[in-house]
Amino acid sequence: MCNSTIPAAYRVPDAQGTQDPADARRKDFPPAPEPLPVPVMDNHTHLDFPEGKGPVGIKAALDAAAAVGVQGAVQVGCDLASSRFTVEAVDQDPRLLGAVALHPNDAPHYAAAGDLESALAEIERLAAHPRIRAIGETGLDFYRTEGEGLRHQEYSFRRHIDIAKRLDLTLQIHDRDAHSDVVRVLREEGAPERVVFHCFSGDGELARTCNDQGWWMSFAGTLTFKNAANLRAALAVADRQLIMVETDAPFLTPHPHRGRPNASYMVPYTVRAMAELTGSDLAALCTAISANTVRAYGSWA
Repeated sequence: MCNSTIPAAYRVPDAQGTQDPADARRKDFPPAPEPLPVPVMDNHTHLDFPEGKGPVGIKAALDAAAAVGVQGAVQVGCDLASSRFTVEAVDQDPRLLGAVALHPNDAPHYAAAGDLESALAEIERLAAHPRIRAIGETGLDFYRTEGEGLRHQEYSFRRHIDIAKRLDLTLQIHDRDAHSDVVRVLREEGAPERVVFHCFSGDGELARTCNDQGWWMSFAGTLTFKNAANLRAALAVADRQLIMVETDAPFLTPHPHRGRPNASYMVPYTVRAMAELTGSDLAALCTAISANTVRAYGSWA
């Protein structure tokens, strides 16, 4: 059962002028869910990508999350600007850890400008910060990139794998319509000790591969979508020691608020769906997710 109150950090003014009030409501942040019985962490969010009616400060966003049992988050970079922001953000609040990388859809643009090598070098420098715990999000995306861009994507992915291994950081994977090729590259390069499939989008077959390899699967609000039978099949076979939860905020808001802005305080909707789908005790599942997240990224303390 949901609390009808929107966290103060996300309250927005009523629609003004000629804007359709129904459209305005869709852009508002959803109500806060009932708090979780055991705290968990949102292991993938983008605090530098505000949606809805304007940006929310880091402290306010994390306060809203903490109020419903989401005690920390991993802020994720996907280009140089957002990776620089991530390094600044993790110094502002101890409830944040960070990940830095060039998103697979951005790598071809850096390559076309002749800046890919210098950008990768800066990612490695940024990753030296002690609260940057992951290289990500990196990987392959065959949905938005094609042609020559795919070659640059794969090269960038391989370079990110190398950085993660040399710095002993977790690798956070972006995998869209590219499951077999992501697995192929990981095997060819030799995967880092810790690998997380962010916003897991595979099926039971990929989940079994992750089980075999010891790769974490992070489930987002997409799990709650009506057309996500593949994700529910994957969750059913996923090793409970390898599952985590995320928002990918401000995107992928879980049902029943799909289409409205997302934020870390929305994690409980997805966790409750995970518990229901797996027939798990909610508190026990939260405890497992929290322990898995710390194993993947280290302590927030």
